[in-house]
Amino acid sequence: MKIEDEIKQSAFRSEYHKAYINLVYTSGYLEQAQAALFKPFGITLPQYNILRILRGQHPKPATISLLIERMLDKTSNASRIVDKLEAKELVTRKQCPSDRRTVDVLITEKGLELLRQMDRLEGGKGTGLANLTEEEAAQLNMLLDKIRD
Repeated sequence: MKIEDEIKQSAFRSEYHKAYINLVYTSGYLEQAQAALFKPFGITLPQYNILRILRGQHPKPATISLLIERMLDKTSNASRIVDKLEAKELVTRKQCPSDRRTVDVLITEKGLELLRQMDRLEGGKGTGLANLTEEEAAQLNMLLDKIRD
């Protein structure tokens, strides 16, 4: 559906303004769709993001600062998210033997198994991204990268 129809606005100041509104609206749409997909698994998008980072590090642990650096949402509170994941037994936390000020975070087997179950959600299935061809997805990636340059 066109952005004009979604937000009931027929005129925009410019195509740049329309693109910005469209991008912000679509970002929110994708976040809501992703949250609905994650709900049956009992985790949020930031929790999923941390688990994926930890799986990429596995079997090496990660520090909280590394998690913050690599998270998609830089405003998320990584320490609080790790607390919640630890309560669900998806990660463990231990003091680093070489630096007592640092805490090592490691994904558990239960966390790895949860991600294996969730792998079928990869690629935006159920979020509308599957409506794009591979070529369109590549073009979208190029345009999004260009915005951040």
